[in-house]
Amino acid sequence: MLQLMATIALELMANAVGLLATASLLPGFSINVLGFAVVLAIFTVAKFVLGPLLTKLSWRYVRALNGGVALVTTFVGLLITSLATDGLVITGADTWLYATLIVWLCGVLAALILPLFLFKKVLTTARENRGPPR
Repeated sequence: MLQLMATIALELMANAVGLLATASLLPGFSINVLGFAVVLAIFTVAKFVLGPLLTKLSWRYVRALNGGVALVTTFVGLLITSLATDGLVITGADTWLYATLIVWLCGVLAALILPLFLFKKVLTTARENRGPPR
């Protein structure tokens, strides 16, 4: 249960970094300040639900797409979020393309880097409890 909570917290933070970075980089990508929490929640839930589903579908029908599942999940998550709330507005095909890439890349980088800071104490304690290598 603790691992699931940590995974959810990490995913929320990584998605927040990706969405905020994209909003600051692309003029056609805007997030309503008051609706940011709703946008973040909808986008994160969409990615959690769509990720395993699209992975399963890609393995079953189009194996060549398996590597791009994260990008497709990000795009569909942005699409669902923009349709479900007025808090996220994306205009122009190029903005959709760049937004998908930036949100995905920032999310990947945040998911790799954030645990090093957030779970530093847990990782240090785990290393200390292991003792010297055998």
